[in-house]
Amino acid sequence: MKKQPNIIIFNPDQWRGDVMGHLGNQAAVTPNLDSLVETDGVSFENAFCQNPVCTPSRCSFMSGWYPHVKGNRTIFHMMQQEDPVLLRTLKQKGYHVWWGGKNDLISNDADFSEYCDEKYEPEQGMKMTSAKLNDDWRGDSGSPDYYSFYGGKLEAGHGLQGFADYDWGYIHGAIERIKNAPKDKPLCIYLPLMYPHPPYVVEEPWFSMIDREKLPDRVKPPENFEGKPSMLKGIADIQNMESWSEEQWDELRATYYGMCARVDHQFGMIMDALKDAGLYDDTAVFFFSDHGDYTGDFNIVEKNQNTFEDSLAGVPFVVKLPSTYEVKSGVRDALVELIDLPATIEDLLDIEPEHTHFGKSLLPIIAGKVNEHRDAVFCQGGRLHGETHCMELEATDQQQPGALYYPRLKMQRSEGPEHTKAIMIRTKDYKYVKRLYEEDEFYDLKEDPNEVYNRINDPKYSEILSKLKERLLTFYVETSDVVRHKPDARF
Repeated sequence: MKKQPNIIIFNPDQWRGDVMGHLGNQAAVTPNLDSLVETDGVSFENAFCQNPVCTPSRCSFMSGWYPHVKGNRTIFHMMQQEDPVLLRTLKQKGYHVWWGGKNDLISNDADFSEYCDEKYEPEQGMKMTSAKLNDDWRGDSGSPDYYSFYGGKLEAGHGLQGFADYDWGYIHGAIERIKNAPKDKPLCIYLPLMYPHPPYVVEEPWFSMIDREKLPDRVKPPENFEGKPSMLKGIADIQNMESWSEEQWDELRATYYGMCARVDHQFGMIMDALKDAGLYDDTAVFFFSDHGDYTGDFNIVEKNQNTFEDSLAGVPFVVKLPSTYEVKSGVRDALVELIDLPATIEDLLDIEPEHTHFGKSLLPIIAGKVNEHRDAVFCQGGRLHGETHCMELEATDQQQPGALYYPRLKMQRSEGPEHTKAIMIRTKDYKYVKRLYEEDEFYDLKEDPNEVYNRINDPKYSEILSKLKERLLTFYVETSDVVRHKPDARF
């Protein structure tokens, strides 16, 4: 019987896909990822999440389902006991599953022993979310700094100390588990980290590591946000950061890049631990984020549920296979989706899935046997009018002006067009977004890679737009539901 490889699922939160050195970003400091891709791994520069916020994205990549299959469209609608979850599958197949980090996948009152052998908690670590931190780092109420999420350089006494410390306990815990890996079972380590999720704050040496002069240009919105979804303008109006100078934006963005650099360093620590333990060659590694971050593009920060610019929908996705597998290392430009994760692991382990899902194994493209993977990728979010249960009203601490997440949650709770149900279809050259309650979007990515100018009404694109709409209809027909593999007793 073929020996099952160990598996590392290294999952930072809110890392946009363009912040990696090997993809040509001169300001990104990611030497560990860059080295892995040069020698042992493959990086997918056109990888996309299926929902632009945490929980729906995680539900999607852990099941192989698009959010519309089960309605996982909010941070309060997680995977249920009967739903397929990759971690549980691995545990059932004999893996020792170690889970260290945030949840955002299953209900906190669920039985975690179904999904992992260890739900690790460090002896010392932050026991609160970023939304519950004190406000002494935020600037004056009413100022353009107040909703910026900018914390800057972490020093002694900083109000974000606990937030910044959060990941370190899990990294060290994972290293200890690698050092003491089970002798009788293959090991799966799931590391859903907090960084580089805002607030934007990082300690030295990472704070000063980023060359501000090398940062790529920030994407500016069109005048009065013409042609863009109303969600963006609504958030921008409340965050009120339009008056920020480019120097201020550069400091915020450099801090975010520093957070990414810190995560790259932590990733390197895990790779070194595998090598020290003699496990590196026998381990498959998957590095990817759940979604991206605006980081100043369109004059806003953070994220929201139903806009799909590449800065938000695009994610890093790097894979290293065990040394016995064929790998043509380097960067691929094929379109891939995060739901391809479980399909790839199933293919790697010769697992026959017990549920219908829509992922496609990446092993052929990693081996260099094919160059293309998908003709289009999809991302979706938002809600119908009247779906008050999708407004995330449970986040009661964010209801009033002044709360850190108030700008986007106010938009989500409006019955205007801002939180419309919407879906993106993206090819290599074009992007179309269907919206229920406001104007659709269409972007020519060759002429307008930053998605600033909505060409939905330009007649020269009518034929292309018609084909994208037809492809979107086909996608919905193919993925509209799943039938349980085990039928019910009828007679």
